Amino acid sequence: MTRPPDEGVYRRTTEVEQQESGVLGNTKHPDGEPWAWPESTWRRIVERARAGRNLKPATWPDRAACAVALSFDADHDTIPLRDGLESPMMISQGQYGSRRGVPRIRAILERESIPATFFYPAVSALLYPSEVRALSGDGHEIGIHSWIHERNNLLPYEVERELSFRSADTLSKIAGTAPVGMRTASWDFSPNTLRIIREMGLLYDSSLMADDDPYELLEDGEPTGIVELPPEWIRDDAVYFNMARFEGLRPYTPPSAVEEIFKAEFDGAFDEGGLFVLTMHPDVIGHRSRIGILQRLITHMKARGSCWFATHAQVAEWCRQRAAPA
Repeated sequence: MTRPPDEGVYRRTTEVEQQESGVLGNTKHPDGEPWAWPESTWRRIVERARAGRNLKPATWPDRAACAVALSFDADHDTIPLRDGLESPMMISQGQYGSRRGVPRIRAILERESIPATFFYPAVSALLYPSEVRALSGDGHEIGIHSWIHERNNLLPYEVERELSFRSADTLSKIAGTAPVGMRTASWDFSPNTLRIIREMGLLYDSSLMADDDPYELLEDGEPTGIVELPPEWIRDDAVYFNMARFEGLRPYTPPSAVEEIFKAEFDGAFDEGGLFVLTMHPDVIGHRSRIGILQRLITHMKARGSCWFATHAQVAEWCRQRAAPA
């Protein structure tokens, strides 16, 4: 998923972020303090995975006004499992996504004849294989979303690579088709992730946020051919609704306000003829008070005019085929 971690994980968020940046422990950057870095150091860092060509096409299929890519990160039970937490209560919150969230989402998508992309941690797919097969059978895309929702920035290259390949293989066996795209868990895109995506031969990524519309990823200044379908925290349900039982974090934003934000983001994409990527989670959007956001948003989008509703893979392939020469 793309959300901040739940429950007890929040107690460790600050520490983890500091560990990732080398602030805690004995980890020090080999070039010293950031304020003392030579230009070559900070240029190397920012060029590791950079936005390149704008891949927004001149037209969308059937001359639609914009493209809409709905996605659902089916994290289910993996958030507490990732952190080694064995609380049945926390695991039950993830199970809700499969028992109630996914059926409600499937019903809306079927009723509206809309394809979507479901990103699965491989462990979620192993826990709910019939769910994955049913979604694939409905015509929805199954994308890679880690092994057990691990944080890539805390992993060495070899471990991240092995887990990524293992995840792709697992999803391929369960869904019956090889995944062509990745969304890193919590959008935790490590310094090694782009290299691994290229080694996997994937079509697209949906983790980085350098634009509103599709673009080509550059690695160390070189074009990769990988299409980036940029998400954004603004267009993610979890950031508005998460809570931590023992901390001060509470879902202060009412569903009506989240709906207003999502509609405003879509309207902007429609007016610019661009791409609208929305990230949701079955255990978040799937609740009774929230699932109506999805239905009313779809109604609003269809009322605006011609929209192309497509999977992430379909959008990425369309953009890749119609990209202007570099």
